[in-house]
Amino acid sequence: MALGLIGKKLGMTQVFSPQGELIPVTVIQTGPCMVVQVKSPAIDGYAAVQLGFGERKPQRVAKAYRNHCAKVGDKVFAVLREFRVDGSAELAAGQTVTAAEVFKAGDWVDVTGTTKGRGYSGVIKRHRFSGFPGSHGTHEYFRHGGSIGNRSYPGRVFKGKRMAGQYGDERVTTQNLEVIAVRPEDNVVLVRGAVAGARSGIVLLHPTVKGAKHG
Repeated sequence: MALGLIGKKLGMTQVFSPQGELIPVTVIQTGPCMVVQVKSPAIDGYAAVQLGFGERKPQRVAKAYRNHCAKVGDKVFAVLREFRVDGSAELAAGQTVTAAEVFKAGDWVDVTGTTKGRGYSGVIKRHRFSGFPGSHGTHEYFRHGGSIGNRSYPGRVFKGKRMAGQYGDERVTTQNLEVIAVRPEDNVVLVRGAVAGARSGIVLLHPTVKGAKHG
């Protein structure tokens, strides 16, 4: 897998292609990210690059975390993430990686983010159930899920049954998104379509693993 980047979702907007097509894009601020640690198969058993993004107050992190970040400067990073790489990485600790060095317009990427947390939700909001009729004898039973099983057999509720429960706040990867533009002066990448997460949420961009979806 090639190197990716840590970013922050700024929101969505629209841009026009040279052919006049209106394209909805997600604006992602991608650093610059700093190389905090380089892992090698000889020492760590696998090849990876650990990147740092953002900044937070030193007194709000553990001492071990603070000392780890101090190896490459006096900045305490808000986020640390590892990216597996093929073979040995041609990077060194303390080096800065920008969006223009990793991505270009026309690339296809996977974007990983955390969806908005919606708390304990019912089946209509969580699973798009239609609910019960508003008339024809329905009485105080409109937004329920209905029957969840039989009585004597199987005598239990099957695992995975769609019911009310915790909704959102989960890690989701959106695959095969096209990079529309890279703006080095703003450290911004424009990706076609929507990605998981709220504004200002942390996302990970990395080259697609299943191949580009052309056409």
